[in-house]
Amino acid sequence: MRSRSLFGFDISLMLSTLVLMVIGVLFIYSSGVTSSGVALSNEYLKQIIWVALGLAIMVAFVLTNYYRIGEFSIYIYLAFLCLLVFTLFFGKVVNGARSWIPIFAFGFQPSEFAKVATILYLAHYFEGIRPGTNDIQRFSVAFFIVLVPMILILLQPDMGTALVFIPIFLIMSYIAGIKSRYVAFSFLAGALLIFLSVLPAWEEYIAGTESIVVDILSSPSYSSYILGMLGVIIGLSSIGYYMWRRKYFYWLIYSFAIVLGSYGGSFVFRALLKDYQIKRLIVFLKPGIDPQGAGWNVIQSVTAVGSGGLLGKGWLNGTQSHYRYLPQQSTDFIFSIIAEEWGFIGSVFIFVLFMVIIFRGLVIVMSARDDYASYVAGGVVGMIAFHIFINIGMAMGIMPITGIPLFFLSYGGSSLWTALIGIGLLLSIHIRRYRY
Repeated sequence: MRSRSLFGFDISLMLSTLVLMVIGVLFIYSSGVTSSGVALSNEYLKQIIWVALGLAIMVAFVLTNYYRIGEFSIYIYLAFLCLLVFTLFFGKVVNGARSWIPIFAFGFQPSEFAKVATILYLAHYFEGIRPGTNDIQRFSVAFFIVLVPMILILLQPDMGTALVFIPIFLIMSYIAGIKSRYVAFSFLAGALLIFLSVLPAWEEYIAGTESIVVDILSSPSYSSYILGMLGVIIGLSSIGYYMWRRKYFYWLIYSFAIVLGSYGGSFVFRALLKDYQIKRLIVFLKPGIDPQGAGWNVIQSVTAVGSGGLLGKGWLNGTQSHYRYLPQQSTDFIFSIIAEEWGFIGSVFIFVLFMVIIFRGLVIVMSARDDYASYVAGGVVGMIAFHIFINIGMAMGIMPITGIPLFFLSYGGSSLWTALIGIGLLLSIHIRRYRY
């Protein structure tokens, strides 16, 4: 499929990215202005610098053959794993997470760049192991490649950034030809893991009454018996499948393996996460349980989005942001300011720009000249799409607060450069799609 391009350059993808970054600078400036018109922050100036440097980095990736980058992907991946370990011990704590390495007056967040590093190496692995050759082994190794950075990021703890690796893994696995039931296994196990992890908090904050079932499931003293019972069921089903080759034995193994992994993982998950992170998930279900605390962000964000109406209050005329009701308004809740000042029409315009990026990314996935390019492009599209839907959903109160930025719009150099590297890889793949 040929796209509108100049010398093979995807104009629609590039223009959408540029327009979003310009809008980002405008609203980062707006987020730093008070109701009296006094600018309290120079974040917009830093963002302009990061945009300029980020564009230079993007161009460098466009000019570099993506396949050459893939040849060094193992070293890039290992380097960022080392940086993540370094961050755990020597990093700077920001907003409760030790995820930053201070460099002069700026900060460097390795977990953002680790997403791209993981995409590059996972694509290299999939490209080297062809479909149909021991799917369980391919799936298991691929999952391990993604799991290592996820755990290191969860230890910071930064749940939002760690969650981004899940859609990256699922989409790349699907494109690589991993059987659908293995992809579904990961999705179902992850969903059940989150459910079991928040179950005790749900009982405390929402249900308000104790449940014997919940108490047993969340009690470490009963966990060994439950895990043992699940293990016995899986073992007996495995024997049955080996002896009689009946499909229902296979699906018993499949189903109870999901339960076993999710149940055991829920104890690890609760140990890694802080109380406020678990409470964020609960507040998503019922913001009113803590309106002055964990629910404050959601309530103020939804208020800002709803108050914008059809056309908005006008740039620099928002009340929620300029009266400083919105927390972290230049980063996590930048979309709330846009919706308040530009209204529904402006929000739709932003959404359309993002949809152009996702659509063009999917076209690049389908038109890529080789498997490695398809895997990389799929991972990048999954990463960008997850950031878009979770952040905008978070601002509208239909997704839990995870603390991930809105690519191209939120303040911050690490997230912006990560997104621009992703765009650079997409453009590099696109302009080389007809070259052999």
